[in-house]
Parts: sequence; C-alpha cells; structure tokens
Amino acid sequence: MKQGFAGAALVLLLLGCRQEARGNTAATSADAEKQLLHVITGLPLFFAEGFTLVGDKNAALARLEQEFTVVPADGPEQLPPGGLLLAAQPRAMTAERLVELDGWVRSGGRLLLLADPKLEWESELPLGDPGRPPVAFADTGLIQHWGLTLRAPAETGPRGGRIGQAEILTASPGTLSAAGVSCRVEDGGLVARCGVGQGKATVVADADFINVGGAGALDGPTKHNLEALTGELKLLAPR
Repeated sequence: MKQGFAGAALVLLLLGCRQEARGNTAATSADAEKQLLHVITGLPLFFAEGFTLVGDKNAALARLEQEFTVVPADGPEQLPPGGLLLAAQPRAMTAERLVELDGWVRSGGRLLLLADPKLEWESELPLGDPGRPPVAFADTGLIQHWGLTLRAPAETGPRGGRIGQAEILTASPGTLSAAGVSCRVEDGGLVARCGVGQGKATVVADADFINVGGAGALDGPTKHNLEALTGELKLLAPR
C-alpha cells in the first residue's frame, strides 16, 4: 500500500513539474514576442531618486514592460540598427553622441522623443544636483537639424491635450513648429512626426504626461496618458 501511495505522489509531482515547465515556457514565449524597446532618460523611471530600489515601480515603466521588453541605455552607441528607442527628457548629449543618434535614426531607427521645455516633475534633490531630472530639454541642435523649433510655454500649469486619439493631461507643455516638409506638426503643436532618412522620429513637447500614479504625479484625469505613450511607440515600431 505504501508503494502505491509513493507511486501516486511521484506521478503528481511529475505532473506538477510538467505544468510549471509549460507555464514558464509560455511566459518565455510571450516575452520573446515583445518588441525590444531601449530607453534613454533623465527621469527617475528605473530607480527612485538616490538610485535606490525602495518604493513601488514607476507606473510608466510598469506599463512599458507590459507591452515591450525594456532595456535601459546610456547612449546611441548601445542601440541596435533599426531598433525602437524612447528618449524621455534625456540629459544633454555630447556632439559626438548627437551625430551618432541622428545617424542611427537616418539609417532606419525609430525614435519617440519626449522633449519638455518646462519640466514640472517633482524632485527632492537640490537644484544643481546632477541626479535631478533636466528642467528643460537640452536641444543642442538635434531637432533643429530636423527642421523643428521647440518653444517654452507662455503660461504654466496643467493643461488638457491630445496625442493622436488619446485625450491626455499635460503640465506646462511646449509648442513645436516645423520648417520644411520632413516633419508635420499635429495636436496643436504638441506633437511632430518626422521622416528622417530611412527612419522615423516622433517628438512630443511634454514629458510630465507620463508622471502618473505616484507621489508628486499629475493631479487630474490621466486615464489615457500611458495609453498615449505606448500607442505612439507601437506606431513607430518596425513592422
């Protein structure tokens, strides 16, 4: 009788292991099907300020990880050819890196650039601390090279807006204008869509709209904000 129970237990154990293995394989397959997304940012998306792991995961990062395989990057030299990049209020880049980023897009890269001229993302770090998010997008010629001009807002504060079909809440967004035919400006100057060589770049004149669901986040109707973020990335993603 004891041998019968032992045999039954072994069968149940093996069945459980097989089911767990199948579950892990399904999860791995699902992850493998996700589009690879590199992220360059000066915002505290991956770590809380002070580079700690304390606190809940950033809501924007959590949403991105639902849709993409997210990989942080320091600069364009780490990007695969023809890949997908989110540059969310990036820190100022050297001239060499800007040239490399421009060349990466022109050779087929897809870029969503959140370029905020008046960032209102709260920070506990003192002014001048290099760990603070950049208070303004440091355009040292990249978007100007694409025929775009970014202007700071005349008035500050929360403002409703639209990105594509999504109604969003922004905070002191800038305004984009275009010269030439490589870029078209939409959504009241909030968004510009550009064809750059063989690649594409979409520029949004606000980065605060992805600050939802946490301390110091936007206070208002932000239901569709992260939907707008992932929707724009999916539009850019290589088919």
